Amino acid sequence: MSSELVNGLLVNRRSAIAALAATGVGLMAVGKPVQAAAGKSLDFNDPYDNLYAFGKIWGGYDEPVLSGFHGLMYARIGTKRAMPLFGYTGTGVMQSKIDSDGNCWIRGKETGFFTDLATGDILDTWKNPFTGETVKVFNFYNLNMGGKLTAEMPRFAMGAAKDDATLMNEGTERNMAGKVPFILPFETYGDDLMLAWDYAHEYTNPVNAEGWPKACTGPRISPSEHFTFGMSLRQMQDRSVPSSRFIAGFSRLSQWWPWMRMGGHELAESGVLFGRMFSHKGLKGPGDIPPKVLAYIEKNAPDALQVPDHWPQVAVRGTWEAYAAEVPPENPAYKPAR
Repeated sequence: MSSELVNGLLVNRRSAIAALAATGVGLMAVGKPVQAAAGKSLDFNDPYDNLYAFGKIWGGYDEPVLSGFHGLMYARIGTKRAMPLFGYTGTGVMQSKIDSDGNCWIRGKETGFFTDLATGDILDTWKNPFTGETVKVFNFYNLNMGGKLTAEMPRFAMGAAKDDATLMNEGTERNMAGKVPFILPFETYGDDLMLAWDYAHEYTNPVNAEGWPKACTGPRISPSEHFTFGMSLRQMQDRSVPSSRFIAGFSRLSQWWPWMRMGGHELAESGVLFGRMFSHKGLKGPGDIPPKVLAYIEKNAPDALQVPDHWPQVAVRGTWEAYAAEVPPENPAYKPAR
């Protein structure tokens, strides 16, 4: 769940605004547990109140809410100082609901783009400074996100082998009789409500050397994402407010992106990509999206700013999974398992 723009940049794109507004038709209402507890303060030791808070952070209970992220990605090689490579920016649109059992459902879409450091233009090609090769950039669209969260903290199985399921926020888990309840590490300081949120994966690389020798950086990959949210405690406690505005710090660590084509290079398995980004939710509409990003979305994925028309339950899909599914193997004899 990635997240997500430079707020307040003035641009008016009627087509995108109309598309977003259309998602307000026929939306499912907030579930009974939320309505029934309308006058009750949240108990952050209660998994169901945490589910409610999670849905209010990532989405909106009345209608979809736009978010954005933007920042830079660096290369770190050994003891050398970090080297800026490109910008990283994107959007999200998310909606939440609570069902009759108190579970939290989320649906949405997200985009992720790489940008030129000097101009901010979204890159279609990029000259790799390590190999000298000009490569085709793989900008990311995840247009069918969704699932159900229960009172037990989920584990995400990633990659082609679906191995090594990762527990969310494993550094702050509370293990009770072998199960980890859905309790988040909230901290409060006056009206400042803060939340640290981590995913740290390690799994079989879907972009393998047999099919994509130039895109593969090794048999295993270990991407991780780390968020530090800041929001209003009063807004979170007020159940008449359907969504919680946040501004977050967002950092990411991983191997080289597969589209960088570092496979076979001496740095293929030793380099580290580090990204530092802002993430924020509660944009007033597509007019708050930077003009270059909005124009690119309207041209290439015009429905990316509206949620799916159903509540999907789909496996988590990362960039490596998307690359393996959408980019033909470099080896024409390789037949991916389906």
